[in-house]
Amino acid sequence: MRKAILTYALILASVLSFNVAGQNVSDLIISEIMPATDSGIVDDYGRRNGWLEIYNKSQGTVNFAGCYLTDDRSDLKKCQISKTDSRTKIGPRQVSLFHASGDSNDGTFYIDFEIVRGMTVYLVSNDGRTIIDSLSVPATLPCGKSAARVANDIRQQNWEPVEGGLDPSPMAVNGQKGKTSGSEKLAHDDPYGLVLTVVSISVVFTALLVLWWLFALLGISLGGAGKDKKPTAKNGNGKMTPEVAAAIGMALDRELGGEVYAAIALAMHRYMNDTVHDKESYIITIRHNQSAWNNKEQGFRKYPR
Repeated sequence: MRKAILTYALILASVLSFNVAGQNVSDLIISEIMPATDSGIVDDYGRRNGWLEIYNKSQGTVNFAGCYLTDDRSDLKKCQISKTDSRTKIGPRQVSLFHASGDSNDGTFYIDFEIVRGMTVYLVSNDGRTIIDSLSVPATLPCGKSAARVANDIRQQNWEPVEGGLDPSPMAVNGQKGKTSGSEKLAHDDPYGLVLTVVSISVVFTALLVLWWLFALLGISLGGAGKDKKPTAKNGNGKMTPEVAAAIGMALDRELGGEVYAAIALAMHRYMNDTVHDKESYIITIRHNQSAWNNKEQGFRKYPR
């Protein structure tokens, strides 16, 4: 009983630790901020407000319900994100967009302040004290540009602010600065997908050839190991020949009758074709059983000649 309780406790602890690791709000960053005067996005009420994005750089889903957004470091609990909306979960390497309408009562993804140049936005943990991340909007941000971070190495998730701003990309993950992704390069070099098609077909046929070769080797090895060497009836000294078999068959027919001859002929045929089960060289075993087949009375004629 104690072992069962201990096992269940360990399983529960593992599940809880997995959930905590998979939903760590410290993996969130503010990836992009757009001032209100330059925003081209229309919210659910038809207004053009500023906006900001929160990005999940982890490999698991993160729930940011209960966290806070603020533009005042002395008031870290200025705007709390709803705790009851299931949409407050960000999948791995995904973003969530918040509208800076100045009134959080507009909905879950609306905040209580507007975004202007020269301000800093803070993302605060659900404890109301720990600042998870912050991003400043430069006072000299060019018109039509957003304050944003991009990853110098998307695999290592090293995000750095972009000097001079970035072309706005709401609800899209910001790519590597100054670099072209592999898919973009392939699309440029092979617009019709011919190279990708040839490579794909080549990989498939190569895999099939390798599998065929492996199975052929496996069949040869298994076939060679499973074969039993049997004696063969070829012409040579001391070996059975068709002439010897015919002579033996005629002698047995004269002594024992046609049925026995047929059986012997069948045995000889099987022996000559290497299908006989006898393992002894030059020996054929014939078991004589008393039955109606070898009864001499069966060979009498009804009327004498």
